[in-house]
Amino acid sequence: MTLKGKTALVTGSTSGIGLGIAHGLAAAGANVILNGFGDVQAVLAELAAHGTKVGHHPADVSQPAQIEAMFAYARAEFGAVDILVNNAGIQHVAAVEDFPVERWDAIMAINLSSVFHATRLALPGMREHGWGRIINIASVHGLVGSTGKAAYVAAKHGVIGLTKVVGLETAKSQITCNAICPGWVLTPLVQKQIDDRAAKGVDLQQAREDLLAEKQPSLEFVTPEQLGELVLFLCSEAGSQVRGAAWNMDGGWLAQ
Repeated sequence: MTLKGKTALVTGSTSGIGLGIAHGLAAAGANVILNGFGDVQAVLAELAAHGTKVGHHPADVSQPAQIEAMFAYARAEFGAVDILVNNAGIQHVAAVEDFPVERWDAIMAINLSSVFHATRLALPGMREHGWGRIINIASVHGLVGSTGKAAYVAAKHGVIGLTKVVGLETAKSQITCNAICPGWVLTPLVQKQIDDRAAKGVDLQQAREDLLAEKQPSLEFVTPEQLGELVLFLCSEAGSQVRGAAWNMDGGWLAQ
């Protein structure tokens, strides 16, 4: 397939899942706008090697005004956002009674509210151009719960609910909205959980295996590249009747 002439905006894409998805989109011919913090020059050079136009906007997606500024940048520099991948996310683990209120608010702002704000800003342009793809990177935790992750689980359940509504509201158009629900992916967020286990006296490799064994029967991590391929499918004509779906890629987690 080719996405030549399309522009994709991927939030939280300077590393991990988002960067893997951005590479897949660029390889398929899409122009790509990265979003995230840190020194991105090397990442931009890697993406540009695919031969497409690339850009970066450092918006803090917990701030609606900065999301609006990012879309203004996209319109000015790229003309439109045809593909929106809402990927940005953070995590904090604590029991409900001990959960810091400021961490709850931050997780809700980044993991859920940013999806709403980016979607509402993307839709008018997609409707104007008669085509669009909105892909929300939710989580298997948008479909099931786990202890200690109240805010993350609540936010990801909310993302799936929002996905269904947008999928219905765009059902008679060439715009689709779907959610991808990964299981364990070896991102910095997950590596921190492995490191926290190892800090309690467990060998690092054993901590990794224990984490997988608790939830993911394949005993293998999902890769950003695999998620990128699923994004490409959802962008294709073959995926045009996948609407409002929550598609899990989880090594068998939900099959149990």
